[in-house]
Amino acid sequence: MPNIVDAIVRVETFIISIPRDVPYLGPLKAGEAINERGYLVRKGNRTIYPSTDMTLLVRVTGESGKVGWGECYGIVAPEATKAIIDDVLGPVIIGRDPADAVVIHEDLYDLMRVRGFFGGFYLDALAGIDIALYDLAGKVLGVPVSTLLGGRRHETIPAYVSGLPRATIKERCDLALEWVAKGYKGIKFAAAVSDEGIVAEMAALREAVGPDIDIMVDLHWKFEAAEAIRLIRRLEAHNLYFAEAPVQPENLEGQARVAAGIGVPLALGEELRTTYEFRPRFEARAMSIVQPEIGHTGITEFMQIGRMAQAFHMNVIPHASISIGIFMAASLHAASALQNVPYHEYQHSVFDRNLGYVTGNMGCSGGAYTVPTGAGLGVEPTEAVLEFAIRRQL
Repeated sequence: MPNIVDAIVRVETFIISIPRDVPYLGPLKAGEAINERGYLVRKGNRTIYPSTDMTLLVRVTGESGKVGWGECYGIVAPEATKAIIDDVLGPVIIGRDPADAVVIHEDLYDLMRVRGFFGGFYLDALAGIDIALYDLAGKVLGVPVSTLLGGRRHETIPAYVSGLPRATIKERCDLALEWVAKGYKGIKFAAAVSDEGIVAEMAALREAVGPDIDIMVDLHWKFEAAEAIRLIRRLEAHNLYFAEAPVQPENLEGQARVAAGIGVPLALGEELRTTYEFRPRFEARAMSIVQPEIGHTGITEFMQIGRMAQAFHMNVIPHASISIGIFMAASLHAASALQNVPYHEYQHSVFDRNLGYVTGNMGCSGGAYTVPTGAGLGVEPTEAVLEFAIRRQL
């Protein structure tokens, strides 16, 4: 029998909901309202968002008493992901060895693949478990997660500022200048709230920050392919760094058309979860920047996606969603083990505030993330964050 690093004895989940003064993506627009469940629909991209920072934490305890923490995408209906872990995944991994994280991930994927669960809440649940297993294994072995992934190439990772949550173009330009003054070299604006015009906002931002700052745009899946090409070509005149998510995520043919029809890199992938979803997009050259979201993928799939991107000579710029910092730490560890990572997304309105709810030396300042050190992920939730654990009535 092989030596077991630390047999799993317990798996627990916690829905976390931390209030915020301004909803994600900025103030409410005309026709937008927070409903009785705490959600709002952004008219600019017809997508639902929480009015709080909502996430799902996973705690895996080993026989030694050591604890591994995971976190997964829990922005909406976190009860669904919680139920999958509590009822299906957690009980199945009792007695397993967290050092077998990759094997366990494959086994959990197999549990529901014949029923068509290739993505969605089921894969999000796998991501939370996967991150927790790496954290626990790293703590038991006394090494950081990046070591488990083959080694750390980067102690710091350049960060681009994601989103300018102010009401007008003038206010957003002023905010961009504040970030430039702090040492950040990349800024992304959200077309979903560019009510004064996407090209107008791009032009204003370029004039404000000058020629040496990378400006990106998130198009939030709003356009048909020909429309997207025409729009991005106009943005290119202002030295656009990349265009993100121009067409609907299921429109593979449209993604490939846009990628071939523009003169700047196309970025996509935040909504995808497995190499099975990424592979046809790699083969179609549907992007040149890959944006895995570790709250969807977990560490195991993130690394497979990242190494496949390298084989296709594409860059990886990881996506960053609402998180208290556990899966952000996982994303930084994973990114630090890859070669082709020019930036990592920095959701400043989420990351900076919620950094107070985790321990460790993870941070973002002067234009770059500090990859946390220490065993496992190098961060843990503080006791204070569990005060935001909720049980909502369905």
